[in-house]
Amino acid sequence: MKRDRNVKIVATLGPASNDYKMIRALHEAGADVFRLNMSHGDHAEIKVRHEIIRKVEEDLKSPIAILADLQGPKLRVGKFANDAEELVEGASFRLDLDEADGDVNRVCLPHKEIFDALEPGAHLLVNDGKIKLRVKDCGATFADCEVVVGGTISNRKGVNVPDVVLPLAALSEKDRKDLEFVCELGVDWLALSFVQRPADVEEARKLAKGRAAILSKIEKPAAVKAFDDILEASDGIMVARGDLGVELPVQNVPPIQKQLVRKCRTAAKPVIVATQMLESMIESPMPTRAEVSDVATAIYEGTDAIMLSAESAAGSYPIEAVTTMNNVAMEVESDPTYTNIIEASRTAERTSVADGIVAAAREIAETTDIKAICCFSQSGTTAALVSRERPRVPIVALTSYVGTARKLCLSWGCNCAVVGSVARFKDAVIAAVRASQEQGMVTNADKVVVTAGVPFNTPGSTNILRVAPCDEKLIYPSDPE
Repeated sequence: MKRDRNVKIVATLGPASNDYKMIRALHEAGADVFRLNMSHGDHAEIKVRHEIIRKVEEDLKSPIAILADLQGPKLRVGKFANDAEELVEGASFRLDLDEADGDVNRVCLPHKEIFDALEPGAHLLVNDGKIKLRVKDCGATFADCEVVVGGTISNRKGVNVPDVVLPLAALSEKDRKDLEFVCELGVDWLALSFVQRPADVEEARKLAKGRAAILSKIEKPAAVKAFDDILEASDGIMVARGDLGVELPVQNVPPIQKQLVRKCRTAAKPVIVATQMLESMIESPMPTRAEVSDVATAIYEGTDAIMLSAESAAGSYPIEAVTTMNNVAMEVESDPTYTNIIEASRTAERTSVADGIVAAAREIAETTDIKAICCFSQSGTTAALVSRERPRVPIVALTSYVGTARKLCLSWGCNCAVVGSVARFKDAVIAAVRASQEQGMVTNADKVVVTAGVPFNTPGSTNILRVAPCDEKLIYPSDPE
């Protein structure tokens, strides 16, 4: 399905978007990728949603990417005898391994790994940072804290530990079971929560065994510090601003977002900006002006995708939320300032023949009357390189593998088409022209740039560029075949 924009939209599915009619409507409104949140819903519910997405894909003949977001190790306090207590600033409060119900003086924190890593002076944040504790003394089974910022603490509230790298694997036992389940279903992307180090990514990659691409969520200070290595180990990145804004001062998040997006663009790996983008639309059919500006800022930065969470999963206006994102994206991308910003921020790190081919394709397209760049990409690498160039003309990514087409639905500007395998470059050119025409991008009077690799069906072999007419009779006029 051809979009009138380049940035992609990720929509989370949930109780508000749980049937064929709604999921199809969300895709038609602009959702390119559907996120399955493994923190909510059992395997039976996830399977039904997966089947519905694939049915929509089949009916509309439009590749759709599915992103399974693993829960990760959730750190939570235990229960309170009175369900909740009020912590007062300056008071003392103990966290320990005692499973007895908590009170105003203490509560269980059933995560021994935290106590092993804590040191005096470290901070703990409870309930999305609404309560802040500072460790005064700690041991293998306890942490005596001072309440720095008070508030109501209640059963099973989440805990963040921003000051230390926790000796926790990014994959819990639940995550391992979920990972195997969704890989067997056939999802295209796996999102890893609370990544702290490259080893977390490598562990997931071994378990996935090539069945899904790995996307790392950056939501901890440790991940920001180790970002270059995490990026190298990952296939994509999500800037998860929710927990990142809890564990870091909120004013740190915007510059970090810009830095991470820029690095992902340089590496030709897709990046999603996520969390609270249109939060008010959970309950309102109209966003706030600040939210619209936030979405626009991410697009101006050149992010590959923007994401809806509760807005589409549990909100009252899921279609309106997707439509709003789509409209903002089209408006921003039609602004000449957007083109200026994108081109000024383009980073040239070209070390291979494929890098040179795609850079040349963009320059030819932008200096002559070319209507589209068509690239054959079996693994998706070449299409990702073309996407990194952020050309002014549409990108048509052609592949004989439906899995590659689905994965590329997350990459900026890629209009994906599944074509039959080709053995000759002439056949590749004809397939590219036909796909461009079917998507309404060209007429017989136009020209396209075609890139491909010979021999065909060899990943990473891009070595040919041709400017081709869109009238098939003119492609090889001297060829008797």
